[in-house]
Amino acid sequence: MASAVMLARCTSVRFPAVATAVLLLLYISTVQASQGDKEPVYRDCVTQCVGSNCTGARLRSFQSSQPQYMALTGWTCRDDCRYQCMWTTVGLYQAEGYSVPQFHGKWPFVRFLCFEDPASALASLLNGLACLLMLLRYRSTVPRQSPMYHTINAFSLVSLNAWFWSTVFHTRDTYLTEKMDYFCATAVILYSIYLCCVRTLGLKRPGVSSMVGVLLILAFTSHVSYLTFVSMVNLLWWLCWCWQNRRTLPYWWKCGLVVVLLHGLALLELLDFPPMFWILDAHAVWHLSTVPVHFLFYSFLIDDSLYLLNTEKMGVKVE
Repeated sequence: MASAVMLARCTSVRFPAVATAVLLLLYISTVQASQGDKEPVYRDCVTQCVGSNCTGARLRSFQSSQPQYMALTGWTCRDDCRYQCMWTTVGLYQAEGYSVPQFHGKWPFVRFLCFEDPASALASLLNGLACLLMLLRYRSTVPRQSPMYHTINAFSLVSLNAWFWSTVFHTRDTYLTEKMDYFCATAVILYSIYLCCVRTLGLKRPGVSSMVGVLLILAFTSHVSYLTFVSMVNLLWWLCWCWQNRRTLPYWWKCGLVVVLLHGLALLELLDFPPMFWILDAHAVWHLSTVPVHFLFYSFLIDDSLYLLNTEKMGVKVE
């Protein structure tokens, strides 16, 4: 996701993610302008570059020499000017002994091919692949008759969609990709609450889970400011379920550990250091660290789905 939702992206793993939600809200409020792009030297550089290179014959020359993959991902002459002027400004800051500034809400990254933030794009892709791999394992291990089978499949598809847009956003940051990253990540958090509701209440009271589903849809269509609240609900609900079932379900610890890991790993965002080698920043480290959590999360889902299937066959009351 952009700089700031697994039981949240597959769990991205952004399962009950209160810390992540707060970071997301802070990011949205500050992304409009940063120290670097407010600098007169940066703005003058961009103005001069665009005026000199992005009109007439020079623009046609730029377009004819631009690699196809850059054109297909929407890189324009103006974007290239902003990229080059960003590094000019960074060089001046470093020459004067100042800290590296951010530009347009992000740290400066070395562009690789068409990838604007290559480390985070790779990390998002790896999370999506891990999610897909474990979804396929889930489908091959758990029979379709399991009570949670279809709900978990739907949750996985929502998560995969979120990781897809996270990869796209970190490849090319535009207004559309930014919004899709935010909204899809939010959808994962809300669906993880629905998943928890179905598991804890819906199997015995399907009407309750349906009502919660409607409320979550309304929350999704309202405002992102509710994200912190719904993340807290998600966190507490799952942890309460783990605590209540700690004596009866031997695999409860997997769910609890996922919750703890995701919140702990989300705190990596608070480090917010300039990218090492101009590639790896705290956001990329966070995304990379969540990749293994998918395997633990789906191990829990498989164990729980098989348990539900067996108890249903035996006519045992599901808790």
